[in-house]
Amino acid sequence: METWKQVLIAGSAGLSVMCFLKRRRAAGFLLGGVALAALASEHAEKYAEIRNRLPEYLRRGGTLLTVASQIGERLAEVGELRNNNSAWDDGQLPYV
Repeated sequence: METWKQVLIAGSAGLSVMCFLKRRRAAGFLLGGVALAALASEHAEKYAEIRNRLPEYLRRGGTLLTVASQIGERLAEVGELRNNNSAWDDGQLPYV
């Protein structure tokens, strides 16, 4: 990779992080886009592979969020039953 591209990528990525830390989101996205565009021009085949596999990544992420949501709902149910004093007396607590 040519030196000027390395400087462009490193500089725009660093400035992007600084902009996000200073809560200047528009500038952060712009500079991050510049860094990604420079990387994409250098490694086009890798970006094409990622772009082709993107639906699979989204499906896996959706599955992960669904499982996390179900776990959260289950924990809320168990917590609600434990806070209910009559559940202790009646033996209605679920198996944990």
